[in-house]
Amino acid sequence: MTIDPGATLGGIRESKPLVHNITNYVVMNETANAILALGALPVMAHAREEVAEMVGLAGALVLNIGTLSEHWVDAMLVAGEAANERGVPVVLDPVGAGATAYRTETARRLLGEIDVTVLRGNAGEVATLVGVEAEVRGVESVGGGGDPAGLARSAAAALGLVASVTGPVDHVSDGSRSAAVANGQPLLASITGTGCMSTAMTGCFLARKDDSFEAAVEALVAFGLAGAAYLGAGPVWRTPSKPDAAPPIGIDGLRDVCLSVSIPVVAIGGVDASNAAECIRAGAAGVAVIRGVAEIEALRAVVDEAL
Repeated sequence: MTIDPGATLGGIRESKPLVHNITNYVVMNETANAILALGALPVMAHAREEVAEMVGLAGALVLNIGTLSEHWVDAMLVAGEAANERGVPVVLDPVGAGATAYRTETARRLLGEIDVTVLRGNAGEVATLVGVEAEVRGVESVGGGGDPAGLARSAAAALGLVASVTGPVDHVSDGSRSAAVANGQPLLASITGTGCMSTAMTGCFLARKDDSFEAAVEALVAFGLAGAAYLGAGPVWRTPSKPDAAPPIGIDGLRDVCLSVSIPVVAIGGVDASNAAECIRAGAAGVAVIRGVAEIEALRAVVDEAL
């Protein structure tokens, strides 16, 4: 398994794939801006007369049932069929499934008639679609659904797709592989449409990466970082204070991280007065040290000079 959201994000920004969205009125503008910020190109096309043609130009199709109407459902079915014929990955966001019979039946119909690549929803929505008791109030999950990690695995296996169950900790599974993404920001829950934006970002990553499980995980990693104030990157070098750390990413790896995100990056791992300036020149906004505290004045001087 190769989870490398920075590399995939770089590819998205280089290739600028078109992501076709049939989404809801509430988040249409925010979703388009999120896709643009990522480096992809959004199109919000929902007329039944054009969706099949538009899908043929796209790298991914995003279906979101947040503001349902029958003619939009028809357009989703036409677009989904065209996407399947062309090998275009499809992401479904079953917004509010479980709140009303119409929403639940529509989500199940889309799953039954379209080969969906990734199902992205909250625990209540996903649980409803696999027959697990849950409470959905409006479009929010307010209870039930059981263990979200187990829910993701069971939904993936039952529906034959990648299930992304988002919440305080996100869980993604394709039925055999599973991952938890725990870098979210609680404030995101107080903003309308953040779930819908994570669905759209999943479409962006699917447009670039063939492995749908890895693409779904990377999209949620990237979205979690979008709510972060800064990112710690490392270890840059081997360090005795972290003997169980992952292999060092080196200066080139640090530079790649800095180029891949729009928030400040703090370099950590093996940093001291002899190499801190290299981190700053690679794009880091600062450094974090343990052993380097013993030479803090010298460290501060080289960092200030490099900045």
